[in-house]
Amino acid sequence: MSSSTVELTKDNFDEIVSGNGFVLIDFWASWCGPCRQFAPVYEGAAERHGDLVFAKVDTEAQPELAAAFDIRSIPTLMVVRDNIAIYAQPGALPEAALEDVIKQARALDMDEVRASVAEEQAKAGQPAQGEGQPTGE
Repeated sequence: MSSSTVELTKDNFDEIVSGNGFVLIDFWASWCGPCRQFAPVYEGAAERHGDLVFAKVDTEAQPELAAAFDIRSIPTLMVVRDNIAIYAQPGALPEAALEDVIKQARALDMDEVRASVAEEQAKAGQPAQGEGQPTGE
């Protein structure tokens, strides 16, 4: 792994993902052929987009993280902006497709995304913050 990507573990995950506004995460494993094919594409993008955090999760070494995100097939690429997963798709992307995902993710209006997330949570009857807090009624 080159210095342009960060290895995520359950110990540093929250710190890195919460501490950065824009993180791409590649869920992979060493035995996975498509993962190995995707690795140089991902590394290349990491070098081109030095302002973004490119992270990797080895699903063999970090099964808890893979389970937490319900990763069922690898490689899976996830894009997280402001602690919201805005993209998650399995499959090894060709370079042009990866660049397109990054471009679209950069263009998103995160205020709109946050508003729609809050709306979805309200529809589902979930409290926006915390679990089942009393409403004081």
